[in-house]
Amino acid sequence: MAVNLSKNGPALTAAYKEVVDEKSDTNWALFTYEGNSNDIRLVEKGDGGLEELVEELNSGKVMYAFCRVQDPNSGLPKYVLINWTGEGVKDARKGICANHVSSVANFLKGAHVTINARADEDVEPEAIMQKVAKASGANYSFHKEASNRFQDSGPQGPVGSVYQKTNAMSEIRKTNKDNFWAQAEKEEEKRRQEDRRKAEEERQKLERERKDRETKEAVQRDKRDKERSSQIDQQKKYQQQLEAESKEQEKQRWEEEQQQQNDAAQRKAVRRGDSVEKANEAASLISQRAVNPREMFKQRERGMTPSDSDAPSAAPDSPQPEEAPAANTYVEETPYEEPAQVDESNSYEMTVEETSDKGICARALYDYQAADDTEISFDPDEIITGIEMIDEGWWRGYGPDGHFGMFPANYVELM
Repeated sequence: MAVNLSKNGPALTAAYKEVVDEKSDTNWALFTYEGNSNDIRLVEKGDGGLEELVEELNSGKVMYAFCRVQDPNSGLPKYVLINWTGEGVKDARKGICANHVSSVANFLKGAHVTINARADEDVEPEAIMQKVAKASGANYSFHKEASNRFQDSGPQGPVGSVYQKTNAMSEIRKTNKDNFWAQAEKEEEKRRQEDRRKAEEERQKLERERKDRETKEAVQRDKRDKERSSQIDQQKKYQQQLEAESKEQEKQRWEEEQQQQNDAAQRKAVRRGDSVEKANEAASLISQRAVNPREMFKQRERGMTPSDSDAPSAAPDSPQPEEAPAANTYVEETPYEEPAQVDESNSYEMTVEETSDKGICARALYDYQAADDTEISFDPDEIITGIEMIDEGWWRGYGPDGHFGMFPANYVELM
């Protein structure tokens, strides 16, 4: 690709003019590429001559230096162009930049000596000045010339004139060149202003996009926060609802259990009241009998029949069940009535269903403790099996422990 000298043209031209202007203190300018592009830019300029210029050369870059020196022979200004290719430059880059040497030389024209340098020894000031002296074409001393200046050498020839004929085309080209560079400077300034304007517009556009993006992100973030808060509130409400329903269910269960317990207690109290009333009636009937059922049972076991003469004059009462404590339980006492005469042969008849294995069964209403080995003991709700109804007030059967004996009939109820 060709080298680009127009991008930074005004700066390059200004530095070049300062070097070629003998009235200017600037006597050297250094140029290089912008990055890896082919655009030439100004690196530095100074008034310290070759010594100062050499110090600015970089071994990792391709650079071009234009310097004004004084011819050691004639004392006239001479111009040196240095094409510097550092040792650290890649070979591919060297090949590309080698094609730019002629273009740079045409731009920095007027050089008396051109040096292609790769190392520091190629740009030593003494070596460069020797090349300048050789390139001047003259080797004489001002001291020798001064010693012969005032000697009479005879008649002198005609005095020469310094007048030069004006070349219209040359002047036009020079004027056009100056106008071209002025126009180039204006266009470059205009281009820089346009670049600054575009950069400012791009910056403002990016700033607006950034603000819009931040606004959208803030709105989305607020929306997510609100949705999260709403979900948390709904979860809390649902949890509270579940807890309230659980408490309500527990309360209903507790109330049902309490109601069941109260109903059971009332039924038990009613059963106990009924049982106590029946037990009192049975005890009242048994107390009127003249024959002791226990003695009769014992005699029957021995194979004897009791007679009126052997019967004792007064039979012991059937044991009364202990009344269970119940709230507001009241047994009304009835006046004594003469019990009706009951036939001994048909004194007690009752139809019950007998099972094939256990016979007649009854459930204990109260607890009873045996008085001797002929009786059995049991607790409430226990089952007595194989019952024989030997008497109206006393039966016998198998207790819960398997013992066979008598027990009061009013302490149980048939199943």
